[in-house]
Amino acid sequence: MVQLNTPMEILKLLEKSNCRQCGELTCLAFAAAVFKGQKRLDGCPRLDQEVLERLAGKPKKEEESDREFREGFERLRKRLSNLDFPAAAQRTGGRYANGKLTLKILGKDFSVDTQGNFFSDIHIHHWITIPVLNYIFDGAGIPVSGKWVPFRELKNGGTWGPLFNQRCEKPLKRVADIYTDFFEDMIRIFNGRQVENHYASDISLVLHPLPKVPMLICYWKPDEGLESSLNLFFDSTAEDNLPIESLFALGTGLTRMFEKIGLTHG
Repeated sequence: MVQLNTPMEILKLLEKSNCRQCGELTCLAFAAAVFKGQKRLDGCPRLDQEVLERLAGKPKKEEESDREFREGFERLRKRLSNLDFPAAAQRTGGRYANGKLTLKILGKDFSVDTQGNFFSDIHIHHWITIPVLNYIFDGAGIPVSGKWVPFRELKNGGTWGPLFNQRCEKPLKRVADIYTDFFEDMIRIFNGRQVENHYASDISLVLHPLPKVPMLICYWKPDEGLESSLNLFFDSTAEDNLPIESLFALGTGLTRMFEKIGLTHG
């Protein structure tokens, strides 16, 4: 059975006529309702029967990877009781006070204590807690070099590169295509910083999901018959400060977050 893991993947199956026969105002709203489990895909009267049969009814609500993330989180959480918090704060670019290690995550304070309790102004989700804990435990604290490289050119990026492109760069490009005027604002909400336009891109913004793991988002708008393009770049030191699996989780997690913001506010 083919799995649909994002609202954008569901939207691609629809004819986008906004006929309202499903009871929603737009095809995008219907796709979001299907993704949330509020409606079935066969609620669209214009969807080809062959597509319905191929998909066997509805998208998967919970991916296997989500369960693995939660199990991994519990394992990491138990290690916090033995962590040297002051040393970890110095190594990771955070600060230690009142029994808590605090890092800047997307411009917001994100803290953890020795019992594994998290405190933050942003929504605490496993896609960010797992990379944060891996960063705290395994990050070498290497200073950022300022040299940007695509994900596939990181030390272990070649193996993960194709999947990163499918799960992160392509879905994020669809978000930028649909919400072009809003896309840059979404990034700036999380303290995205404008930098010199790399490779003549229309949008070049740097995010800091972790203090020493910046991410550069470059987007090219469609122009004279050429379709749009989007690429993510990481500092060349990224894998020294975070394992490749957690870099992948950061990228895909951010993508899901932007998809949800676009559906809600775009």
